[in-house]
Amino acid sequence: MHAVDTRARDAIRRHQSALLAYFTYRVDNVEDAADLFSETALVAWRRRRTMPAPDEEAKRWLYGVARNTLLNHRRAARRRGNLVETLRTELMRADTIAVAESVDDAQGEVRAALEALPAAQSELLKLIHWDGLTIADAAAVLELNASTARSRYAAAKAAIEAELSASVRIS
Repeated sequence: MHAVDTRARDAIRRHQSALLAYFTYRVDNVEDAADLFSETALVAWRRRRTMPAPDEEAKRWLYGVARNTLLNHRRAARRRGNLVETLRTELMRADTIAVAESVDDAQGEVRAALEALPAAQSELLKLIHWDGLTIADAAAVLELNASTARSRYAAAKAAIEAELSASVRIS
């Protein structure tokens, strides 16, 4: 083992409990503190050639690495929180739309007709009409040849039109 490797390993070990305490005081759960220490040790090991030689400078350098690791952790947590909030808002909006759609009988009939189709046809129609994809894009999503998707689309469209005409005649 090279002198740089030994010095870095010893510095990380010597300041391990202080760095772990640093994280423990700054995060909500101990598991995060342990993960952050591990990440700090990994970054410090990767950058060991830039670690200063005197122990006090090495300690400050390790704290700098720890601080950056903590800041990255906090940014990631904020991004996750923002994504969760966006998803929550979108799901609430989707639930509201779904409730409004379920009240409308015509849309209920369309949903029932869609559900009566084979799953592959139903999903193809949903991708095209609900999600706004082209037939070619829906084919790519479903991993189908575009011509296969077009023929399935035509068959699904005919089947759903027949189902809806039958329900109108029955009513």
